[in-house]
Amino acid sequence: MRTDNNGLARDTFTGASTSIEIRSPDDVTGLERIMLVAQGDLQRHLSAFFARTITIECIYTDTGPRGTGASPANPIKQARQVHLKCGSKTLCIATSSVTVTSPECERLLLDEKFALGQIFRHLRVYPEFSLLDVGAQVANGTRELRRTYQLETEGIKCEIVEVFPDRDMFDLGEAWLDRDC
Repeated sequence: MRTDNNGLARDTFTGASTSIEIRSPDDVTGLERIMLVAQGDLQRHLSAFFARTITIECIYTDTGPRGTGASPANPIKQARQVHLKCGSKTLCIATSSVTVTSPECERLLLDEKFALGQIFRHLRVYPEFSLLDVGAQVANGTRELRRTYQLETEGIKCEIVEVFPDRDMFDLGEAWLDRDC
């Protein structure tokens, strides 16, 4: 992670220390901060937290023309929304704008239908991460947490807005999953 232009997140380290600073609302918990700095591996973090499988449900994709294949001169753009789910519960709604500039990323995203986090894992790269916005609000009587961020590595750039529709999940854990909707 790098220091963002707007200063929302800063990750520094030396040979013996690490420090992550996040500007966020005062009531954001430690667990929520961990989720806010996830860098393409939110699904893994949620699976570790809940000790259950987290799946990706594709809500929509809108892909621009592929033409002669992805390249920096001919990028392929995709708008998409997915829900990260545990059973029937939606943990996160992720709406993304993706730009692909390499044939390998094009194949993984469009032909093999990889989720974004799985693309980075498959490529064995840590994307450059920029946290652009963090917010907390009450919507329909439920406490929401949201973040906007960018992930970028050679061949793919993503701008993602994620909404955690019920922050109670971070307080209650598995009990939240097991309660009635």
